[in-house]
Amino acid sequence: MPKMKTNRGAAKRFRKTGTGKIRRSKAFTSHILTKKSTKRKRDLRQSALVSRADEKNISRLIPYL
Repeated sequence: MPKMKTNRGAAKRFRKTGTGKIRRSKAFTSHILTKKSTKRKRDLRQSALVSRADEKNISRLIPYL
């Protein structure tokens, strides 16, 4: 059976933690930053975990990461 291909778009957006959970970066950080508060922008810098509902689909996209 051939190797599975990694979805390259997903590989750039997600990475796995040491325990196997999937990390993601938060949205709304690329532009229109003047109206967002400093506290909100600071919070958006932190990465977050993917929800359990989406974990199965995303792990199929990045089988070897």
